[in-house]
Amino acid sequence: MPDDTATLGLPEPQGPAPERLSGYGAPGAAVRCGSSSPAYAALDLGTNNCRLLVGAPAHAGFRVVDSFSRIVRLGEGLAATGRLSDAAMDRAIAALGACAEKLARRPVRHFTAVATEACRRAANGAAFLARVEAETGLRPRIISAREEAELAMESCAPLLEEQDRRALLFDIGGGSTEIAWIRVPAAAPRPGQGQVPAELIGYVSMPLGVVTLAERAGASCFTQEGFHAVVDEVAAHLRRFDQVHCIGQEIRAGGVRLIGTSGTVTTLAGVALALPRYRRPLVDGRVLDIEVADQALGDLFALGRAGLAAHPCVGPERVDFVLPGCAVYAAIRRVWPVPTLTVADRGLREGMLLRMIRADRIASRDNRPYLARRHGP
Repeated sequence: MPDDTATLGLPEPQGPAPERLSGYGAPGAAVRCGSSSPAYAALDLGTNNCRLLVGAPAHAGFRVVDSFSRIVRLGEGLAATGRLSDAAMDRAIAALGACAEKLARRPVRHFTAVATEACRRAANGAAFLARVEAETGLRPRIISAREEAELAMESCAPLLEEQDRRALLFDIGGGSTEIAWIRVPAAAPRPGQGQVPAELIGYVSMPLGVVTLAERAGASCFTQEGFHAVVDEVAAHLRRFDQVHCIGQEIRAGGVRLIGTSGTVTTLAGVALALPRYRRPLVDGRVLDIEVADQALGDLFALGRAGLAAHPCVGPERVDFVLPGCAVYAAIRRVWPVPTLTVADRGLREGMLLRMIRADRIASRDNRPYLARRHGP
């Protein structure tokens, strides 16, 4: 089933235009790309999840048409062996096959697929992606940590507001956590006049995500001592980044927005709002007072394993990953005490869709004067 119907805003042009993919003549279902389709598709193969999003342009952004998300734990055991395991690859292939079948039934204008930390780090990452193409017809491209941060920034740019000078964006993934330090130009458009442009000042990718931390310290995160040990470890990484960019000093000067985009942050929001079941429209873009987010973290910790498994915003599949993710968030909160947290249920897929739609709009706009000269108004 598709995500809850939503329209996401379109940021100003940033980064390179996506490749124009025309589908793949490999065994299994093929992606059918064509200029007549109004829809675009983006696939994100991460360390923990495989996600597909199909969207059609709407207003200044896009409307969700269809989506798919499955926990595949591709990075399971990677930290210990340096390789993707056979079982993990099989799970990912099955999920990617389901995505390929969806795309075969729904023609799209353009399609982009990326792979992140697990495939970046694994010795057999390239061989695995060759198998993906052979068995599913999909061809995910391994992206750098910087491009990962840029895509997250693009997807979250519509959440910036006129009074923001800077933004600190964090994405707690399965195999890594990306931190992006963002400048918001002073000449930002006013509300209703387009989205606020944003510039990436710096970024850091820490090899500390919910999967890697769960495998190394997941059980201990259910204890106060173990949880705070992870917080201390992550905070040490963050302080080095803070020293380079003087982020704490900027926070004290005001005008810095803290934005979190990850399952950890959306879960905190679901708990803070006491949702009987998770609903994206109620969470995406929500601004929480930091004390409210802290209380939600405390409530999650107090639930224990059984309580987390039974919680409607967590569930048994995510029970081992929530507290490691909360420890990363707690470290961010400790090093950078911003008074509010903006929650973003959006990420790489949304960033890719916005890039594709924007590239087509730019191409269409650039072509108009030439056509007008040749053929008249």
